[in-house]
Amino acid sequence: MDFVTITPGSLCGKLRMPSSKSHTMRAILFGAMGRGRTIIYNYLHSPDTVAMVRAMQLLGVTVRVNSKTIEIDGVDLQLKPAEDVIDAGNSGQVLRFAGALAGLLPSYTILTGDHSIRHNRPVMPMLGAMEQLGAFAVSSRRDGKAPIVVRGPLHSGMARLSGEDSQPVSAMLIATSFLEGKSELFVTDPGETPWIDLTLFWLRKLGARITHQHYSHYCIEGNLHYDGFEEHVPGDVSSAAFPLVAALITGSELVLENLSMENPQGDEALVEQLIQMGAKIEVDSTGKRLIVQRGGKIGGGRIDVGRFVDALPILAVLGCFAEEPVEIANGSIARTKESDRISTITTELRKMGALIEEREDGLLVFPQPLRGAQLASHHDHRIAMALAVAALGAKGESQLSGTGCIAKTYSTFFSDLKIGI
Repeated sequence: MDFVTITPGSLCGKLRMPSSKSHTMRAILFGAMGRGRTIIYNYLHSPDTVAMVRAMQLLGVTVRVNSKTIEIDGVDLQLKPAEDVIDAGNSGQVLRFAGALAGLLPSYTILTGDHSIRHNRPVMPMLGAMEQLGAFAVSSRRDGKAPIVVRGPLHSGMARLSGEDSQPVSAMLIATSFLEGKSELFVTDPGETPWIDLTLFWLRKLGARITHQHYSHYCIEGNLHYDGFEEHVPGDVSSAAFPLVAALITGSELVLENLSMENPQGDEALVEQLIQMGAKIEVDSTGKRLIVQRGGKIGGGRIDVGRFVDALPILAVLGCFAEEPVEIANGSIARTKESDRISTITTELRKMGALIEEREDGLLVFPQPLRGAQLASHHDHRIAMALAVAALGAKGESQLSGTGCIAKTYSTFFSDLKIGI
């Protein structure tokens, strides 16, 4: 499906959230680097998952993908020279995480990806840190983007890098954990810190010894070895943001299942933010369900999205339905995601009559009824889902093109919300 027609409507009942992409990707990578068999249950079926599996296979890891499980024969750090160019597809995690692991090898590895990866996703912070630790790591076109060429080996030591985007920091934390000896990372402008917490959760669970001071100075002991494991991937709180906001703006009652609020995820802080704004959202006693109730009134104010910048598009939509203006700040890194999300969400919501001002690091959104319009996803899954939610609360019919991209994280999104049916 690449084009849908959306009519205004409400939601009801229960939805099962898709599995977490970020947990799935880390489970595959860490399973590959472990010793012996790893089995991953309830993984996310996604083009990004396929890209990570293929990347590990090209580096000499045996991975078997079944309908319900992924089975990996870990290589205990003994990766092999890449059989071919690694294509990250649309995945920044594959580009950064597999790119950093390639630095463990004394051979050359080439990594590339789709148009967004090659033109919108900066990788220079990671490449610079890798070079400081002794690797050859360059952007082939010298523009700070993919394709990149990497040759190790990395050596333990000290490196500095920008942390506005969390993925280069996570990549370096992962790579240095496997080196012999201690390393230190000094990070300027640390951002998206809940995603760093997710990486640290995985590393520490597997036995890594890492400490940090305010996410700006990390000490990594290195020498990480561990056995294979079994992992049940939790539901994705990031994906839950879209039906959550859809329920809020349409005055619906909704239960979201297959979540784990006790398992670290990058956008858990968004749920707290929505509650602070006036949403009636409860976490049930098991921590596995979110319950949205009618009657909440969404207030305005300033939202610092530095911890959950991926939520910027859906928060922009919510701002149109708030009772007071909403200022979204500290989100400049959103310009370097699958699309320039600050620009694209502004462009598309204005088609619907939104009163929205674009700023360098965010947006100022004024309450304003929306109307149906011809909309485009810009091939960005979070833009596509945010616009679909906006259309549910608008007056009149909308058409949204370029919807195939939602398979990246939430392939059943339209059927779950009964959009286009």
